[in-house]
Amino acid sequence: MFYYASKIVWFFATPSNLLVSLVLLGLVLGLTRRWRRLGMGLALTAAVATLALGLLPISSALLRPLEERFPAFRDDGTPVTGIILLGGAVEAADSLSRGSLVANESAERVLDTIALAHRYPKAKILISGGGGTVFGQGAAEAPIIADYLTSIGIDATRIIVEDRSRTTAENATFTRELIDPEGGGRWLLVTSAWHMPRAMGVFRKVGLDVTAYPVDFRTGTSEDALRPFAFVSDGLRRLDVATKEWAGLIAYYAAGRTGTLLPGP
Repeated sequence: MFYYASKIVWFFATPSNLLVSLVLLGLVLGLTRRWRRLGMGLALTAAVATLALGLLPISSALLRPLEERFPAFRDDGTPVTGIILLGGAVEAADSLSRGSLVANESAERVLDTIALAHRYPKAKILISGGGGTVFGQGAAEAPIIADYLTSIGIDATRIIVEDRSRTTAENATFTRELIDPEGGGRWLLVTSAWHMPRAMGVFRKVGLDVTAYPVDFRTGTSEDALRPFAFVSDGLRRLDVATKEWAGLIAYYAAGRTGTLLPGP
């Protein structure tokens, strides 16, 4: 129930959706005689806020602390037992309908996992990603990625598929059931840099000592973070990602799914 409620609430609370909704609400109120002034004021304020939040580097300021929380992985010579790839990089339904892998803007998760698979040829590859949606049980992402990896020559015996998880917390819980936390060895956790703090927090909470391997950076240098956006849609998209992740961190901490509000190294 919590899963579905959170998805529905977030749909309306997503900044881009919320701003457009406020503009439309203001226009509707503006058509009435009683609420005309209030409605037009609301529509104008929401429209200006949409432009400001879409063009100014506010979203970069929110996202950068998350991406900088865990440093880039540096190989210190310690053997790598396995690689854990969190889902979120592939459009499962589209991939099945097209008969070809359809990746989204987080495709680096898969690309870097492929590179790691070649760098560490003896390492296991655990892919975690189910297919739950607000409207029912959708296609699971993990089997699709697994099929793609085998199609490009990666040994299928190295691949472990976890296809039940719908959330980051479930990624950690179900992954723990598939690997031995007492077995030792280094497991690399591959996910987007902005998602890494929450992911590391929940994996630690279930007793898995993993090593962060952040990818899919959305912000550049500190100078680039101050640069305005050329398109409103670009700024709003980054704002959606940043606010969702901060909201997730707060919710997970409040629910006891992470030990700290902002997990770090």
